[in-house]
Amino acid sequence: MTDMAPLRYPWETPPAEGTTIEVANGIFWVRLPLPMALDHVNCYILDDGDSWTVIDTGFNSKRTKDIWNGLLTGPFKAKPVHRVIVTHHHPDHIGLAGWFQTEHSAPLWTTRTAWLFARMLTLDEQDRPTAETLTFWRDAGMDRDIFEQRARERPFNFADIVAPMPLGFERLSQGDIVDMGGRRWTVHIGHGHAPDHATFWSLDDDLVISGDQIIPSISSNIGVYATEPNADPLSEWLESCERLGALAKDSHLVLGGHKLPFTGLPTRMRQLIDNHHGALRRLEDFLSTPKTAAECFPALFKRQISGPEYGLALVEAVAHLNHLLRLDRVSRKRSDDGAWLWVRRC
Repeated sequence: MTDMAPLRYPWETPPAEGTTIEVANGIFWVRLPLPMALDHVNCYILDDGDSWTVIDTGFNSKRTKDIWNGLLTGPFKAKPVHRVIVTHHHPDHIGLAGWFQTEHSAPLWTTRTAWLFARMLTLDEQDRPTAETLTFWRDAGMDRDIFEQRARERPFNFADIVAPMPLGFERLSQGDIVDMGGRRWTVHIGHGHAPDHATFWSLDDDLVISGDQIIPSISSNIGVYATEPNADPLSEWLESCERLGALAKDSHLVLGGHKLPFTGLPTRMRQLIDNHHGALRRLEDFLSTPKTAAECFPALFKRQISGPEYGLALVEAVAHLNHLLRLDRVSRKRSDDGAWLWVRRC
């Protein structure tokens, strides 16, 4: 760590709503609002000469569409959007991809898994949590009051904030070369935060468009869900960080999905790895006596969790426990109420 450059932020403040900052020749940074604790997502407009490429889109909301319409009928009106590229399937990144397809005739480029997940989830609208979801929450030891409240409520649905997605997309794969913004970019795929997450590494200068695979100052959520309750996404995350870290240079300007653009990428990649190893050590020590996943928040996050953050914390706790189980460093057994109790192996 001592031989690596610290993180530096060329811009201290993001673009104001409805405006852009040109972060490199022909690459414009857009910040869109989100109605949550992480209150923004970064998107990018790239100049392709006779048209624009848009990378990531924000939620499907009137406010977000108004911002895009203001940009596309204002400073970017001279040329059409001919392509929308999505780094991964999460709603703040893919929410308006279908709108760009239908309203702007802009084909969607993304990874196959991102497209499949997003299209499946937009079609899977639920009025109440499924039996599998309730089982997952019980297994994780969700607080009983929170469980009972959520069991009665309509859950979050992708369709609430993701526009309908037409059939058809252009697949991005590991090693592809994509021309955009007057540059050639190699696609490198990451995993853990989202399956088959696309990142873009310029072959012509020191630029990286990283989505949520690499962001500064906060760690991307690594979660396990009812769809695959015994998954180990943390292994995939750590492997991706090691692999992408081998490509990192201090001179890279990283354009992430949240927070500010930064340099010092080798340092950040080592931080992302070390942060999780530290959390795993704390968790393993904490499990000297049996705990449910929901009881592990103080060890992982160094604080109690409540409110909207509770669900994200719960799925991240399960991810870390599943990883320790895969490494044979913990075991689990059922409690009297059916939750998994996790304990460190002697």
